[in-house]
Amino acid sequence: MKLSSYMTAQGASYGLVDGERVYDLSLRLGARAPDLKQAIATNALASVASRLGAGDADYLVSDLTFLPVLPNAGRIFCVGLNYKAHLEEVGRADSTDPTLFVRFAQSQIGHGQPMVCPIESDAFDFEGEIAAVIGQGGRRIAEDRALEHVAGLSCYNDGSIRDWQGKTTQWTSGKNFPATGAFGPWMVTPDELPLDRVIALKTRLNGVEVQSTTTDLMIFPIAKLVSFISTFTPLEAGDVILTGTPGGVGFKRSPPLFMNDGDTVEVEVEGIGVVRNQIVKEKRN
Repeated sequence: MKLSSYMTAQGASYGLVDGERVYDLSLRLGARAPDLKQAIATNALASVASRLGAGDADYLVSDLTFLPVLPNAGRIFCVGLNYKAHLEEVGRADSTDPTLFVRFAQSQIGHGQPMVCPIESDAFDFEGEIAAVIGQGGRRIAEDRALEHVAGLSCYNDGSIRDWQGKTTQWTSGKNFPATGAFGPWMVTPDELPLDRVIALKTRLNGVEVQSTTTDLMIFPIAKLVSFISTFTPLEAGDVILTGTPGGVGFKRSPPLFMNDGDTVEVEVEGIGVVRNQIVKEKRN
């Protein structure tokens, strides 16, 4: 299944995307699951999806204004330095455990919405990633069972305000300016995209490929990340893990390559699709 959150003329909602057809699930699940996070948590999706037919579609994709896949994601755990090429380009040593930081849900936007470079910076960098959405919570999840806890995968651009990221030894300030993380256009569930297959990830800036990798090159695979994170905090349905960006980031190029006003950036994940956003420079009031 492809599952998305969006706005229509009737307001915020979520649904199942099948080609160009969209089936609004909030209309069918009502108070039981008013948003996609709750629908995942209550395991309500499969039963309702099995009853949908082509004539039951409520919208076309072209009718939608996309929201982040989970506008109210519980916690967004970001993994740094999870590809060897990125580790080498930033000059960091190998680690035996994942490097983690956090992004807040309020910093996200959806597919097709503008990513905003704040007035405080001209160093807005791209970071194409794969997002793993937690569907079943748990504590101290064994690595060999960890993928059972993942509801699906999505595309993510973990945009970085590099000069603010470097102001402290922690990266939080550079990762949480408003409208800097693009999440979408939908998540794809394991029945359609098996979690153990090798998946390609690419980032393009104005049509030029700037990042390219495959998930078999992750230092810490998704199962390891789920197990590691769940050791120090119980994971919950609707949490998100951003699994890291590959080499090719802009601030380590010579000269640096940043996202500027009017640019178009795309993160494409094989088997999912493309999250595409235009860059807008914030203006002073």
